[in-house]
Amino acid sequence: MPLQISFELSDRDLAHFTQAMEAARAAAAGKSADEIIAASAKLLEGAGKVEVPDFIAERLDRLDALIAMLRDDGWHLPEEDKQRVLSALVYFADPKDVIPDSLPVLGYFDDAIAIEMCVKDLKHELDAYDEFCEFRQGEAERRGLDPAQVGRADWLEARRDELVDRMHRRRNRQTGSGYGDSSGYQRRGYTTPYRPGMIRVR
Repeated sequence: MPLQISFELSDRDLAHFTQAMEAARAAAAGKSADEIIAASAKLLEGAGKVEVPDFIAERLDRLDALIAMLRDDGWHLPEEDKQRVLSALVYFADPKDVIPDSLPVLGYFDDAIAIEMCVKDLKHELDAYDEFCEFRQGEAERRGLDPAQVGRADWLEARRDELVDRMHRRRNRQTGSGYGDSSGYQRRGYTTPYRPGMIRVR
């Protein structure tokens, strides 16, 4: 019988995680983009070898999407957007995170919270990339192509530009003033073969 547990992270709790993420950024200061992406993918690889609760698995799937959008040649993020995603991934490049990943069941709990915080900040990037992947999947199948081999096709580029522009507009409105191949953790549709504030975790 399923058991549902809900809890809220207070401002103090979030400040603790924000501090940990800032410490991770400092520790990863000398790492290249490839090293940060590889470390994040390694975390997912490790998580794929153990049984994790569904709420952690769902958030690891979002981390997979962040990795995918950085590796995806068809999506080819502008440099500023790429740096936004890399900045979110640096926490996962630090092996000394809040809870050791080797701890059974709870080892990825802090990672799930960090992912939730990143997803909140990168909502428009993730929405745009999800829509891009869905479009590419459907259009490639209609044309009898393998989505993983499409690359920067002309018929895909126009849709990609539309989505990136929309992503920027939505992000700018929100702030008042975006993020291939996937790690292969779980989700179909990428390019593999296949602010602080109150956060509620379920």
